[in-house]
Amino acid sequence: MASSTSVVLAALFANGAIAILKFGGFALTGSPAMLSETYHSISDTGNQIFLLIGIKYGAQEATREHPFGHGKAQFFYSLLVSVMLFGIAGWESARHGYSALREGGVHRASEDITLLGAQFDPILVNYAVLLGAIAFESYALWKAYQGISRQMDEHGWTSLREAFSKTSDVTTLTALTEDTIALAGAGIALFGVYLSRTTGNPMYDAGSALLIGIMLMGFAIALAWENKRLILGESLSKSAEDELRRIVADADGVAELVDFRTVYFGAEELLVTADVAFDPGLDTASIDDRITEIERALQAHDDQVQKVYIEPET
Repeated sequence: MASSTSVVLAALFANGAIAILKFGGFALTGSPAMLSETYHSISDTGNQIFLLIGIKYGAQEATREHPFGHGKAQFFYSLLVSVMLFGIAGWESARHGYSALREGGVHRASEDITLLGAQFDPILVNYAVLLGAIAFESYALWKAYQGISRQMDEHGWTSLREAFSKTSDVTTLTALTEDTIALAGAGIALFGVYLSRTTGNPMYDAGSALLIGIMLMGFAIALAWENKRLILGESLSKSAEDELRRIVADADGVAELVDFRTVYFGAEELLVTADVAFDPGLDTASIDDRITEIERALQAHDDQVQKVYIEPET
């Protein structure tokens, strides 16, 4: 959990600073791409706050009303993030870019601006802001990648695609997704601003704004889908679940594994239930000992296993 918090804080710092700089660039140049990127960074800053709320709320102890704790709060707040990413950053960016294209693009500010007694072309502000954004986002992406890499090593996942579809740590997943598209968006905006500057055609700038919006909405839908699977109560992957199943089936005193189920009730918090038929010759005390041994074996095999319920069958 500490790793997830550090990932989110790094992204919050980067996006907050970048949002201010991007808005300054837009105010000076009127660039549609810069406005799209401003929407993007404002949305990302709010998203990090939501993720931090999810981490804090999800860490609360179990209560009578929530006997398994509040771990799913992270799934809920990550879903809100995907909605914000789609609705604020994606839709507004795409709408503004499309409007600019219909109007034939926009004209950048033609007058030089004076700062500290020196005059310079305002387009240089956009270049500086976007290059700074790329540097900040690269740092945030590196922190998020470190977090997901630790999970890949721990669980034996071989690709980011596999990690994206299997991880229950949606906070790190969301931060990684946001930082990736933020870096890509800054690159697209920089390219669009550069082409408009060199060709004199503002359509490139407006087109990059539309492209950024479409990209944001696409990633937001994918992120929402991943959160849906966990909110609805996804089980452990089949291969990993089969390993736990074998531990129970092969345990001393087990005659038959009647039923076996797993479900996530929080980020990296797994509930395991099993209906087990024990050897008929075992008495109650012996069965209790066997159940305790099975619980310990499951938790030793996978530290995500937080709750184990084994029902003896006759």
